[in-house]
Amino acid sequence: MAYALHEKLEVHEIATFKTNGLTKAKTMNLLVSDPALKEILLADVQLSTRQLQELEQIISNAIL
Repeated sequence: MAYALHEKLEVHEIATFKTNGLTKAKTMNLLVSDPALKEILLADVQLSTRQLQELEQIISNAIL
């Protein structure tokens, strides 16, 4: 599927936002001591990783 330039840029913007959130969650996970908060951060890391993989596929397909 062909994407317009603004659509490609929006996907890149979302990927950048998710990458920043993933970095923050991984960093905070090292700093917190509460087990419940660690679980929440770990779940966020796993979800964000899956979402970034999906965005990577979208970006790869958009370039072709």
